Order: sequence, then C-alpha cells, then structure tokens
Amino acid sequence: MESEKSNYGAIMVYFTKPSWAFLVLLFTVIAILSLQISPKAITLPFPLFPGPGSSELDFESDFDPGSCVAFFGELPERKHVMSLKDFGGVGDGKTSNTAAFRMALDYMQRFSEKGGAQLNVPQGKWLTGSFNLTSNFTLFLEQGAVILGSQDPEEWPIVEPLPSYGRGRERLGGRHISLIHGDGLTNVVITGNNGTIDGQGRIWWELWWNRTLNHTRGHLVELMNSRNILISNLTFRNSPFWTIHPVYCSNVVVKGMTILAPLNAPNTDGIDPDSSTNVCIEDCYIESGDDLVAIKSGWDQYGIKMARPSSNIKVRRISGTTPTCSGLGIGSEMSGGIFNVTIEDMHVWNSAAGVRIKTDKGRGGYIANITIRNIMMERVKIPIRLSRGSNDHPDDRWDPKAIPKIRGIFISNIVSLNSTKAPVLAGIRGASFEGLCFKNVTLLGLSPNTAWHCEFVSGCTNAVFPLPCPHLKNNGSSTCCS
Repeated sequence: MESEKSNYGAIMVYFTKPSWAFLVLLFTVIAILSLQISPKAITLPFPLFPGPGSSELDFESDFDPGSCVAFFGELPERKHVMSLKDFGGVGDGKTSNTAAFRMALDYMQRFSEKGGAQLNVPQGKWLTGSFNLTSNFTLFLEQGAVILGSQDPEEWPIVEPLPSYGRGRERLGGRHISLIHGDGLTNVVITGNNGTIDGQGRIWWELWWNRTLNHTRGHLVELMNSRNILISNLTFRNSPFWTIHPVYCSNVVVKGMTILAPLNAPNTDGIDPDSSTNVCIEDCYIESGDDLVAIKSGWDQYGIKMARPSSNIKVRRISGTTPTCSGLGIGSEMSGGIFNVTIEDMHVWNSAAGVRIKTDKGRGGYIANITIRNIMMERVKIPIRLSRGSNDHPDDRWDPKAIPKIRGIFISNIVSLNSTKAPVLAGIRGASFEGLCFKNVTLLGLSPNTAWHCEFVSGCTNAVFPLPCPHLKNNGSSTCCS
C-alpha cells in the first residue's frame, strides 16, 4: 500500500518547555557580570586526537546555531507507507504485536532501495517485544499511539556484548536486546505526532533491586554501526536501562524529545551517545534516575583496544532533573576517548550534580576539547564535579597503569542557586588533568567557609565566586585559558 503524501511536519515541531524561563535569569546574571566569553574551542598542545573515526566535517560551521535537524540531511519522504494494522496489529494494550512488528519490518525491508518505507503506528496501545528496524525507514507514531514494551523477558532476546565493553554492562556474558534495535543501518527516522514509547521497565528495575538480574537490561532504543539517524517529537518512558543509546554511529540527531522515568529508577539515563561522532542533542526535557545525558566510549581494556572515540557532539537546550546523578555526564566509560564536545544552554534542578566528568585508573583514554557554557542550576548538590572512584571493571584483566588524560575543559557562564557543596575536582595521582578553565562561574547558597576540593588538577579561573582552590590560578583577564 502506498500513500500520496507522508506527514513529516511533526519532525520540525519545536518544543517550548516552561523551564526555559530560566534563560531570562541566566542572561541577566551574565549581563551583571559584564564579562564575555569567546566561543572558540581550545587548541591543545598535545596530540590526543586519533585518525580512525575522526570527522571530515568542520565542527563549528557544520552545526546550525539554531537547530541541527538539517544536519540529518534531506528529510525523507518515503514512497511506501503502511499501517501496523495492515500486518494484523491490535492496539488494545493486551494483545501481543511482536509478530506484527517483525512481519512489518521484514516486509518493508524490501523497499529499502526502492524509495524507502514508513510504518505508521495508529492511535492505541500496542504491546510488543523487541523488533529490528531497517534502512531508509521511518517509524511514525500517530497522535495517541503508545508502543508498550513486553513484560516477558523472553521477548527481549539475549545478544552479544558490545566489543568496546567486552561483556554486558551489568552482568557477565550477553545482554538483552533493546526494545527497538538496529545494526548497520542508514537513514532511519523515529518520530511522530508526540506518540509514546513506554518500556514498562518496572519488572527490570525490580530484578536489579532484588539482585536477580541474569543479563544486562535492554535499552529502549539502541542503534549500532548506523548513520543518518533522526529521533524526534516523541515521549519515551520507563526504559529498563539507558533510554536512547546510539553506539558506533555517525550523523545522529535527537531533538524535541520528552524522556521520563521515576526518579528512583536505576540507570535510566536519558541519552547516551557512545563511541559515536557527529551527534546533536537539542530541545529535550528529561526526568531520570540517572544522568540526563551521558557521553561514553567503551570500558577499560576493551574500549582502549577498540579505540572508537566519541567526537563532534553538541548538547544544547536540555532541561530536567535527576536526584542521584548529573545533568551532563562524561564517562565513566570513556576508554576510547572523548573530544570536541559542546554543551550549552542547560537547566538542571534538584540533582546530585550539574556537570560531572567521571573516570579512574584502568580507563585509559582521554577527554579533551570540552566546552560547557550557559548552564543554570537550582538546588544542585555539587554543581561541578570531576571525580575518580569509578571503581568498576569488566573483569580482572584491566590495567591499573592505564591512566586517563584530561585537558582542555572550558567551563563558563555557570549560575548555581542554592548549592549545597562547592565543586569537587579530584584528579588521579600521576595522571594529566590539566587545562581546567573556569570563567564567569557564580555559585550561590554555599556557607561562607565552604571551599572547593581539588587534588591533582591544574588550570585557571576568571570571575569565579566563591574563590576556587589554589590549584586553579586566577588569570583575571578576558583571555583566560586561551
């Protein structure tokens, strides 16, 4: 069955969240400080950046300053459009649609090189186990459509561990496949008229809480070894584990998403780009039991061996809360390297940390050329944290001499209201944690005797309140850390 016209207007919808009122306060404070920050990235005086996996794109010029939906490329109009009902789907919330989804994708795969295909999910509740997407394909959830993840673990089959992890992240051996999965794909869109994908993750959280989990939990959406990916204008709920996980991917846009999980739901990260390049995450609202956004690149010796970095990543206009973790996390799995990352215009509240870089001995790898700017935090326990202590390893073959390198972390225009602790910058003895640069950072609500905690780090500051630790020299000029 073919359709004369497809509905792609929803892709371009711009989400306006109530929380964006914080921008008024943020820019007011910055104006009072009367200090400006150059947007140019730091040029590092050391050869950290590897060739494999690096991008040919110009990081600053190839991302539009307002939106990067166009970075996905020409928005596709699929020639072959069908409904899940055409494959026997029943949207009553009780009937299993696993066979219907798998049959639909198997059928629509034949159109991958013949104009592409779109599967529409109509209004209703569509219970299903995992299914695999295909190339040149759009999964479109109509208004009122809800995809429900099956409560039967058998409908989330076990697959091989990721090579950059060497085993399941939580348990030895394989891992449960994601609810919506794809490997080796090109030109994939997951979008709709604000439909919902609900992983119904409580059964998985209870297995974790009860310590009866046999295999690592599945993600809500995981795409591997794929390029030209767009995920937009949907609500994702209750993922068993990390919610959106692009791994070994390139040209990925996640835009206009609402991602929700109970605030005590374990490891329900919002968006985790992993060993991926040219990624843009923007205009999303996230409530989660873990990091809102976490950038990763492999685990200990397996990530070091694969050497697949995460690079050229933009994260902007994100708001949300996580009481146990961070608004923005880098690591702790960062063994393949992370570089050229810009995070800007975030609003984080009622959270354990605002910005956190996590690593430790055994990780190896590097984190470099990271720009973090224009962040508003409210009631965040530790606004800025660079921490060791990620004392978890895939097996006993990890190398304690594999020390990570961190240089070129530029943090500016940060306002934290009702902070409870000063920043913690805990490096590793014998490691290189250098070029940590702070400018226009104002932390309000700390007691007068609260001091920054710094070990094995160096860098500079300009216009920082309260005064930072002596490890960070007060440059006092507009060229701080240039």
